[in-house]
Amino acid sequence: MSQNTRAALVQLCATTDVAANLDTAEALVREGHAGGAGLILLPEAFAYIGPDAGKREILEPLDGSGPSPILDRFSSLAAELGSEIVLGGHHERPDSQTPGTEGKSFNTCVHIGADGSILAIYRKIHLFDVCLDDGTELRESARTLAGRDVVVSQTGFGTLGLTICYDLRFPYLYQKLVDRGAIAVSVPSAFTATTGAAHWHTLLRARAIEAQCYVIAPAQHGRHNAKRSSYGHSLVIDPWGEVIAELEAGDGVLLADIDPARVDSVRRQLPSLEHRQDLSP
Repeated sequence: MSQNTRAALVQLCATTDVAANLDTAEALVREGHAGGAGLILLPEAFAYIGPDAGKREILEPLDGSGPSPILDRFSSLAAELGSEIVLGGHHERPDSQTPGTEGKSFNTCVHIGADGSILAIYRKIHLFDVCLDDGTELRESARTLAGRDVVVSQTGFGTLGLTICYDLRFPYLYQKLVDRGAIAVSVPSAFTATTGAAHWHTLLRARAIEAQCYVIAPAQHGRHNAKRSSYGHSLVIDPWGEVIAELEAGDGVLLADIDPARVDSVRRQLPSLEHRQDLSP
């Protein structure tokens, strides 16, 4: 039976120091657990942000075909704490037998259960290829493979839709997640400082209003290196579009309760999901 569930959003600033990143992430996961969270979410790229050569050194398979020390660490932590953990953006090594995957990876969200098992795997569909006026240039598709599957998972509050960062700009994905039963969606991110200041709050609120669901967005913050900075502002937004919790800057944990009854109430009052029309030819 679905019930209120406290979520903890971890906000941090990952660098090329993997050991330090993971220690920070673990400490903040433990802080979230101490705050009563049954679901703890890490941001995109929590283990590493930096040159691609360094990322390739920590790629891990998720099919058991090789060592996965980062995954194992957080699976063990979830089992120890008895809390679910969402690895917002895990650097996944693809199957080496698949043509076209050499030198590339997946940007993957992994939902780990309270017993340490993998409940769901979502590979980021929309890849961030931009050249901004502030000099920021990112070509995620150069080294990252796009996923194809829409993924939901089950939590204590009900169905959670999984997305990552740039997916936020594509509302049809969130409609598909709602059609599969989602009453909340996670958006773990490393939004750039420039695009975050312009669009982060607006897009997250829009997705919550359109899908009439909670939006849970743990974020990277601060300067990762000379070329890249993230916006921060981890957010939880309710199905009416109200920001109910926000952590503007700095490492930390943001706590918020996800209430399935609130979703039911909003969808009854304003049944826009039922009013959608099929305009396909």
